[in-house]
Amino acid sequence: MAASPHSKPSLWRRMKQHSLAYKFIAPTVVAMFLIHFIPMVQGLYLSLLDVRLTTLTLYLKAPFVGFKYYREVILALLFGSDSSRISGMLNATGNTIEYTFWTNVATLTLGMILALLLNRKFRWRGIARTLVLLPWVVPTFVTGTIFNFIWLQQGGLANRILVDWLGIIDQPITWLIGPNSLYALVIATVWRGLPFATIMMLASMQVIPLDLYEAAELDGANGLQRFRYITLPLLKPILATLVLFGVINGLYGGYNIAVQMFGGGTAFAGEYADLLVPAITRQTWERHLYGFGAASSVLLMILLLVFVGIWYRVFRSSLRTEGGS
Repeated sequence: MAASPHSKPSLWRRMKQHSLAYKFIAPTVVAMFLIHFIPMVQGLYLSLLDVRLTTLTLYLKAPFVGFKYYREVILALLFGSDSSRISGMLNATGNTIEYTFWTNVATLTLGMILALLLNRKFRWRGIARTLVLLPWVVPTFVTGTIFNFIWLQQGGLANRILVDWLGIIDQPITWLIGPNSLYALVIATVWRGLPFATIMMLASMQVIPLDLYEAAELDGANGLQRFRYITLPLLKPILATLVLFGVINGLYGGYNIAVQMFGGGTAFAGEYADLLVPAITRQTWERHLYGFGAASSVLLMILLLVFVGIWYRVFRSSLRTEGGS
């Protein structure tokens, strides 16, 4: 029976039709399988085992405990826990949520302001756009080292400006230990990530047709109205992408900067700046709770997958419009 001219070709026929494209992507697929998929499956299985220092030599033949570590973490998140290994992670979870929120809000807000300024015509605009990129080309660990000197209580640039130059405060602030340590990390992270957000938004502004602004101006729209009804809606796809990257970097990032800024990681700043990934790392490698660490990592991955699903449903319409589908 002949196939209908409007019927969808079979999978095998489509693969044969685009065989050259599949041959080109085959090495990448194989590499991704070896580098990502196999270790991920191994990590999932490891989270079901009681792998610790005493059973490490058994590795994947360690005693099977099922979802014991998953229940332990989830129940602690819901009802709290007196366990030292859990309480530290609960505190780190709260810090990570706050850290992720403030880094994204500050990066998107300041990036939008800078992009709007750099999109205007003024003298030496090209130099200004180049200077904005400087924090982005600085290695992450160098960023941590720079801010370590900036936040020093005695002789640090921040306290020197606030106390000696501006006279806003009387006593130097302790930035690297205590409640201010989290915000010190947030500022350093925003400084590092601001160029990327600025350039992405600036590039999107460059392709917005000027006819839209001219028509709105003729209709009597002021600058704020033009931004609200033209610029902001057309920037929605890129803002959605920046939010996605920002949340992922917030949950997984911060560690490299913190290692240099606090001289060994977020734990050295005390409970106020401890983040989730460093806390999981300590539980896994310093306390040798490998099964527990694997389960915590899997739960974090599931949390991110849920967020990505919600993110896609929220921004699906704008992303499809941008893609022309």
